[in-house]
Amino acid sequence: MSGTRQVEDASGIWGWRAVKLVTVLVYIFMFAPILVTVILSFNASMFGGFPMTGLSLQWYGKLFQNEAVLRAFKTSIWIALLTAAVCTVIGVMAALALTRYEFRGKHWMNTLVIMPALVPETILGVGLLLLMKWANQPRTYLLLVLGHIMLALPFVVLVVQARLIGVKRVYEEASLSLGANRFNTFREVTLPLLMPAIVASVLLVFTISFDNITASLFWRPPGVETMPTQILAMLKISISPEINALGTLMILITIGLPLAGGLLGRILFGNRQ
Repeated sequence: MSGTRQVEDASGIWGWRAVKLVTVLVYIFMFAPILVTVILSFNASMFGGFPMTGLSLQWYGKLFQNEAVLRAFKTSIWIALLTAAVCTVIGVMAALALTRYEFRGKHWMNTLVIMPALVPETILGVGLLLLMKWANQPRTYLLLVLGHIMLALPFVVLVVQARLIGVKRVYEEASLSLGANRFNTFREVTLPLLMPAIVASVLLVFTISFDNITASLFWRPPGVETMPTQILAMLKISISPEINALGTLMILITIGLPLAGGLLGRILFGNRQ
């Protein structure tokens, strides 16, 4: 019996080691291209590959002089900011209604709000494009922003709903019993308790909109490029070292912004958790 148990323990140990090894290999497979892109962005050679001929920041300088890239960057920034603002306002109100109140059709409304997060972006992009063609509606900035809002809104609702479930209603009921109206109760009690979730939602929605490429390809107006579509257009022409610099900046924004927001949230709202 003891020999069998030792064999089982040994096989269990080797099994866990195999799982750890596979996990490490998966992470290397996922993040190695990102690391290579960042390293090659500092390559002094005009050929984006190894071996490197030296370290240089020239490609970042040329990138900031590229009018098409700067124009695409401004477009992505204002679309992401507008999407984050609209989604936050609508998402907080929708989460409050779906969590705190009972009304007819609540289940169907909740499903309708969350559905865009369950459907692949390509299907949504093609579907909305076909709808615009059927309605003879040209692609505009407004439709592009509305499409980003449709894709990002479910994430705000889910995050705020998760926070609301953890907030006890006794705080709001106490405020109402002391004479405050519903608006003052929301402003002085509910909103401060929801602030960590709201900040997380803003950062998440901004990142989703700024980094979106699948839907933007179908919905952007002719001649308009966002940052992801601009990178794709540059890749179709040639693999320039500027792309590595541009990819590095995109990585810093899409990864660094949520990390910075999480750290800021811990500092500012840690005592409210």
